[in-house]
Amino acid sequence: MSEPYSAADGLVRVYPAREPNGTGLVWAHGGAFAFGDLDMPESDWVASQLAARGTTVVSVDYRLAPVPDGWDAAGRGPGGHHYPAASDDMLTAWSWAVDNADRLRVDRNRLAIGGTSAGGNLAAGAALRLIERRADVRPALALLAYPTLLAVQPDPGAALRAALDAQPEADRFGPEMVLAMYENYLGGPVDRAPLGAVPGRARPVDLVQFPPTLMVNGEVDELRVSGEAFAAALRAAGRPVEVIAEPGTEHGHLNRPEEPAASLTLHRFATRLAALSAATTTPLSPSVATGGRS
Repeated sequence: MSEPYSAADGLVRVYPAREPNGTGLVWAHGGAFAFGDLDMPESDWVASQLAARGTTVVSVDYRLAPVPDGWDAAGRGPGGHHYPAASDDMLTAWSWAVDNADRLRVDRNRLAIGGTSAGGNLAAGAALRLIERRADVRPALALLAYPTLLAVQPDPGAALRAALDAQPEADRFGPEMVLAMYENYLGGPVDRAPLGAVPGRARPVDLVQFPPTLMVNGEVDELRVSGEAFAAALRAAGRPVEVIAEPGTEHGHLNRPEEPAASLTLHRFATRLAALSAATTTPLSPSVATGGRS
């Protein structure tokens, strides 16, 4: 496998597949929209592992939102960008991957999008924006790891509430914290936020062209609520979606590759990517088939 390299004027880090199977993934790390970087495990470790299994990964160094008042700013880079900056970066990275698919040895019909936590939001939001724009090449698959998808998060059910009460260190994503995170990301109220920023607001009618989706949530993680609500809307729209609560995990388990659950989730993703077939995707227009920009 070739070494990872920077591309698209520094917007992305490319992890070339060791033995390319034709699949590609545009991938976004998490970090509450305001934290995180390409070197954190859920970015670098995930991308390296998937590349070793045949998928070329395009990891996106999207612009970060400012650190909210009262939050620890340690370990983060310069931010200060509200929506749609990070979402626009995802779209730019997607277009770059499409335009460079031949050089990347990726089949445009087997190009997926995904991310973790806030990165899962960015991936889902970018997929919705590509649908809205009627882009010729859209994701063949969405891989969402413990995503946050709703700004106004419903209360968890009784079983999840009991699990959070029994494991208080995992109980860190309640409705007030999540709402503050989104208000910071948006730079204002969430009332009229577009679907690209809050994908969980999408109705079934908005999701009829959403890609097949594999979502892996933390078992003891209140963000599960928003992911499960989004999955229910996808099912109502008739879209294929599989949702797994990874046993024994709390939020962010892909950042802990020493835990067995991280490898299990990685294996789930690699298996779904390897199974991608051009027959399951939207046919390409002639301009895209010859490498045109979407």
